[in-house]
Amino acid sequence: MLNIGVIGSGGIIGKHIMHLEGNTEAEIVALCDVNEEMINKTNEKYFTENPLPGYATPQKMYDGEDLDAVIITSPHTLHFGQAMDALGNGCHVFLEKPMTTSSQDARTLSARADELDRVVAVGYNTASKQVFQYLRQQIRSGTWGSLEMVTGFLSQNWMKLTEGLWRQNPELSGGGQAYDSGAHILNSLLWSVESQPESVYAITDNKGCAVDINSIMSIRFANGVLANITISGNCAADGRHMAFIFENALVEIDGWGGDWIKVHANGTSSEPEIDLPEMLPILNFVDAVNGKADVAAGTKNGINHSLLMDGIYESAKTGQPVSVS
Repeated sequence: MLNIGVIGSGGIIGKHIMHLEGNTEAEIVALCDVNEEMINKTNEKYFTENPLPGYATPQKMYDGEDLDAVIITSPHTLHFGQAMDALGNGCHVFLEKPMTTSSQDARTLSARADELDRVVAVGYNTASKQVFQYLRQQIRSGTWGSLEMVTGFLSQNWMKLTEGLWRQNPELSGGGQAYDSGAHILNSLLWSVESQPESVYAITDNKGCAVDINSIMSIRFANGVLANITISGNCAADGRHMAFIFENALVEIDGWGGDWIKVHANGTSSEPEIDLPEMLPILNFVDAVNGKADVAAGTKNGINHSLLMDGIYESAKTGQPVSVS
């Protein structure tokens, strides 16, 4: 049984608690948060009969518990330091996205995990989904010829919903909507294309906020694939869509949740029957730690995502295309 501690006991952690409920190979045994109220609320909601011990700092949790792994759901800019400390305390690490907020930190974290032989997983929405596993299989096998282009968009009322929260504080978030919800559609792109971004040209609009709200980005990958992504954080209607353009087919897919796919090929349009396993990200992490599965989205994904984000913000700042390396 894997003993898991939580760093950041509010918000998204509830999803992982519910996904681990009844699991016979892992359980959450401790909570950590700088805000004691968050620990109390999580205990009241999910651990009423047997409240978990709470800690004000990760190190106090490591000192007080025998942990095998941690789930980190804290603000983005804290991820790197907290993940490095977790590795140093012998833990495998599950990180909410993004893995880090700089490519240098991403590479350092990846190297440290390899050195210590520890699993690091990033909780992106789509990497474990059947439709994206299917799509990547077809890209790898060349079913529809070469993948040439990808386009996609995501829209949310993000600016209003995050007003006054840490997500609009660049010292904690590392960026705005592109780094927050946008991380999911960008990882859907990166995970499927399986190539390092080579260059990017981006335009962002902060809409008077301290972080980016709206953004558009054009990307060239090292393998020649071209992509264009639009991320809106000031739209009253939620929306998401991606299109993968091949020599011989067009594939439309849900780039946010991975809930649907439609293939246009050979003069017909269809929703393919997919016989592939679907695993929730936290359960995939548990299986990876136990040697039963590969990590759906690991440090390679985290590095490519951080490289791309570094390029997006540098291009937006300079007004010029930038090389990504």
